[in-house]
Amino acid sequence: MRGLGWGELLIILVVVVLIFGASRFPAIARSIGSSAKEFRRGMADGAGDGADDEPSDTGK
Repeated sequence: MRGLGWGELLIILVVVVLIFGASRFPAIARSIGSSAKEFRRGMADGAGDGADDEPSDTGK
């Protein structure tokens, strides 16, 4: 499977504009961008601290 091409992205953009209207599109795009940025930041923080690794057995 390949990723989304320009044609598919254009169709998605047109559908979003038709559903939400052109006036709300910048706010929606800004919200999606900030959500993606926060998600990437959370993934980077989670990957670097090692908290999700196997628990250590230091108590016994």
